[in-house]
Amino acid sequence: MRALYVDLDGTLLGRGASLLHDGAGDFTLLGVRALEACHRAGCEVVLMSGRRKAQVAEGARLIGQTSYIYEAGCALVIDGEEEFLTGDLRPGERTIHDQITALGAPALLLDRYAGRLEYHEPWHLDRQISHLFRGLVDVAEVDELLAAEGLGQLRLVDNGAAHRRSDALAALEQVRVYHLIPGLGSKAAAVARHMRARGLAPEACVAVGDSREDLGAADQVGAFWLVANAIERDHCSGAAAPLCVRPRARCARRSRNASSRCFPVARMYRERSSRPSDNASSIRSGVCSVRRASRAVKSRFSCCCRS
Repeated sequence: MRALYVDLDGTLLGRGASLLHDGAGDFTLLGVRALEACHRAGCEVVLMSGRRKAQVAEGARLIGQTSYIYEAGCALVIDGEEEFLTGDLRPGERTIHDQITALGAPALLLDRYAGRLEYHEPWHLDRQISHLFRGLVDVAEVDELLAAEGLGQLRLVDNGAAHRRSDALAALEQVRVYHLIPGLGSKAAAVARHMRARGLAPEACVAVGDSREDLGAADQVGAFWLVANAIERDHCSGAAAPLCVRPRARCARRSRNASSRCFPVARMYRERSSRPSDNASSIRSGVCSVRRASRAVKSRFSCCCRS
């Protein structure tokens, strides 16, 4: 394995966006050990997130990595070089975020879906590219609306479950996080761009995430893992296909400790390091191959998806 593309919130990070806590809020070193295993194997860890650039850059710095993907795949940084995957919308005198505002798309959505969509305060502020919302809408329906209004160069992205809502959204069965972004931007496109820059083959790469937007990366890498609670938290409406119907996608089962976070490489590390004969070389052998890594994780948790 040469590269691991991993989402932050709800995947690498547990409750409270903490690397040292799992989804239930219990202290754990599994995330750190997974990063250690990747480091020993010479595997680059690329954070991919809907967060702002400054936030993801700091996370990458803290784990000693030089590449990262931010704002839902609309931009990436590779060894300090920034690249925008936003088509004709380019930063200049105005940010891409401001250009989207000028197009009228955010106002259109907030008006059409009043009571079901709102800005994801306070994280919607100081963004360069995407408009960040929370609520519960049919993404396919929204994209059809944008196209009908002459805004087909934009799309709405579902980036997973939200953990905070306002009183205005209290009646919704659940709340999701959405990004309004240029149509060409995606985590999958950013992953593919990084792979080309590094000269990596799909079989040398693994991705891990918890949302439909993350799942798009499954088409680029040799293996993709959804965290244990991704399916149960997924809101599938309209004609959307069930989550995890991808040839290379797997979903980890929840472990006996009922943790909401299931980080497959960390689980594999724990499984291998519990053996008396394990050492650095055996850890390396456990993560250096996508196929062997996938088998190791699958033996730890049976798959609960179609393949």
